[in-house]
Amino acid sequence: MYDLADVLPDAELDPGSNVLIAGPPLTGKRQIALDILASGADRGDGSIIITTKDSADKVLDEYTAQVDGDADIGVVDCVTKQRGIGAVDDDSRIKYASSPVDMTGIGIKLSEFLQEFYEGRGRTESRVLLYSVSTLLMYSNLQTVFRFLHVFTGRIQSAEALGVYVIDSTAHDDQTMNTLKQLFDAVIEVEASDDEDEPKIRTAGLST
Repeated sequence: MYDLADVLPDAELDPGSNVLIAGPPLTGKRQIALDILASGADRGDGSIIITTKDSADKVLDEYTAQVDGDADIGVVDCVTKQRGIGAVDDDSRIKYASSPVDMTGIGIKLSEFLQEFYEGRGRTESRVLLYSVSTLLMYSNLQTVFRFLHVFTGRIQSAEALGVYVIDSTAHDDQTMNTLKQLFDAVIEVEASDDEDEPKIRTAGLST
């Protein structure tokens, strides 16, 4: 089981589960997702982040600052090549997809990291973050993103990893949100609250 207690009290998910974190901007969705990965890293889980918004260097700086000790992390960067910021090559921590449109490339890089973590690095559990689904929907239509996520969530299930996905719920209509939610085992909905430091959280599908 993947214990989320450090983030959501008494919550846990079975291996191979996929959870969607949805909410408006500036409600702490991304931080909750990073906390889920960081809490796993502190337990010895591997961490894989697919970033469609920020460069790998920025993600690594932000994430490693949250983790005690040396985290075993891999980042799939879908931004740097698109921006044309010089020549970049894959290394042990960063793999590059050409852009958020390159969903085939993203899937390949994810599979490479999962194989490395389980076979090469001896990790028995890994947590994978895709930030964000909304960026994918900016570049591709719902049908294309749905097919990609169907394959992506299947890879997570096969690897018995934990998949965490972030989406800006206010950027998409109800039909889009309801269609995408079918792909996930659990949904965490985040809303603004009167307490600026503590967003209001509702969950569905989480074991407690």
